[in-house]
Amino acid sequence: MTITRVPMTVEGAQALKKELQHLKDVERPNISKAIGEARELGDLKENAEYHAAKEQQGMIEAKIKFLQSRINQAQIIDISKISNQGRVIFGVTVTLQNLDNDSTLRVRLVGEEEADIKAGKMSITAPIARASVGKTVGDFVEVELPEGACEYEILAVEHIS
Repeated sequence: MTITRVPMTVEGAQALKKELQHLKDVERPNISKAIGEARELGDLKENAEYHAAKEQQGMIEAKIKFLQSRINQAQIIDISKISNQGRVIFGVTVTLQNLDNDSTLRVRLVGEEEADIKAGKMSITAPIARASVGKTVGDFVEVELPEGACEYEILAVEHIS
């Protein structure tokens, strides 16, 4: 069976590992304790605390399994170890100018798990990112967005980790 690789920055992988460790070291023991306390309350059929704790346990275990899977699938890309050739690739921070309204967009191209547009992190699978990959400073990118076609010019490509 072939593992499908998921691109991820070093920071993204560290964040997933930290979250996984928290779930295992803090959340899992807390929910086990809550289940034990709820059991002591008596009849499990009528015990809302017990059922809520068991449901929470199921969600935590599912999240642990998901995070372990994502970490195993991760293809960690350290942009600081790749020389800046001025080309848009995974992990770079790219500055684009919208030629329709003259606004600028500065985002880091990251994996889907890491994407947070408010924090300036755009998924590599987003239309603007996909259209920009392989382009260099000065190139123009046309992107089909839900509100219509939009054209951008690549102003800068930075290797910031």
